[in-house]
Amino acid sequence: MQMRKHLCIPYGLFLTCFVAAPLVVIIYYAFTNGEGQFTIDNLTGFFTSPNTIGTLFYSFTIACVTTAVCVLIAYPVAYILARSSMKYKSAIILIFVLPMWINFTLRITALKEILTVIEGNLAYHPFLNSVIGMSYDFLPFMILPMYTTLLKLDNSLLEAANDLGANSVQTFLKVTLPLSLPGIISGVVMVFLPSMTNYVVLDMLYNSTYIMGSLIGSYFSAYDWHNGSMIALVLLAIIVVFTLLTGKYEDKDNGKRGGELL
Repeated sequence: MQMRKHLCIPYGLFLTCFVAAPLVVIIYYAFTNGEGQFTIDNLTGFFTSPNTIGTLFYSFTIACVTTAVCVLIAYPVAYILARSSMKYKSAIILIFVLPMWINFTLRITALKEILTVIEGNLAYHPFLNSVIGMSYDFLPFMILPMYTTLLKLDNSLLEAANDLGANSVQTFLKVTLPLSLPGIISGVVMVFLPSMTNYVVLDMLYNSTYIMGSLIGSYFSAYDWHNGSMIALVLLAIIVVFTLLTGKYEDKDNGKRGGELL
């Protein structure tokens, strides 16, 4: 027992040095001014500035659209692969994961060239291209949890639904879809949250609109650590709330399905 406590020491030191300490620094700068005095002007400025509110809205919009696109593409792919009897399902999954092993900059650069060829002389669509780039980058993070969840479905439940007279559509809506919700929720969390801050895709696809990540970077580049820290802190609060809500929903769904099975 004593040995187990000693094993926690490196983990505790890591959390203290690389999680707690940077967070304390961010909180300090967020609630102080240039003279080091306590102030809430940075907080009120965030919610009264059209620039920050507009950036937050744009970030939320592009994250929602990217997440929706990934769900619409990933779920059919994961369902077909998980419920089919194909011999090379693992190889197909590897094809989706393989781009993640290639440098991110190279992948987005290649995608930019493809979009340029496809568009030709057509009007350039920064928002559409950004969604395509985000979806391309985060799609594996949506497919993998869905595939894992669907692969673990109990076939006896599907057979029971068929024995009770449910057709394929009813079986999917009443059994398969509810049981696959944990995988969907995990994929949504893994795609939605980084989509709000990943400004590299926008920059490389020539989208001049700011999202939260690039806005924070612009403040720090201008040595305005106080407003930059406040924006980062507000974004962190949004992420924590979103994570708690999705986790709470997943727990309720697991409890509900467990009660139904009992």
